[in-house]
This record gives sequence, structure tokens and C-alpha cells, in this order.
Amino acid sequence: MGRLLLRVAAGVAAVIALFWLLSVIIGLLVWVVMIALVVGVVFLGVRMLDSESSGR
Repeated sequence: MGRLLLRVAAGVAAVIALFWLLSVIIGLLVWVVMIALVVGVVFLGVRMLDSESSGR
């Protein structure tokens, strides 16, 4: 009985660790995508302002 309980506890701990690792990876990916979007918008804005000022 004790060994079965230990095995179930180890399985539950492994599943929790796996989901925690997945959530960390997905969170990091979300941060990377958000930073890339902000950098892209700033870059496009600078290019638009530059082309507008050189056009006149």
C-alpha cells in the first residue's frame, strides 16, 4: 500500500513539474512575441517618419 501511494505521488509530482515547465516555456514565448511586436511597430514608425520627412 505504501509503495503504491509513493508511486502515485511521484507520478503526480512528475505531471505537475511537466505542466509547470510547459507554462514557463509558453510564458517566455509570449514575452518574446510581445517584445518582437513592439520592436517591429517602433521600427515601422521610424521608417514611416523618415520617409515622410525626406519626401518633403
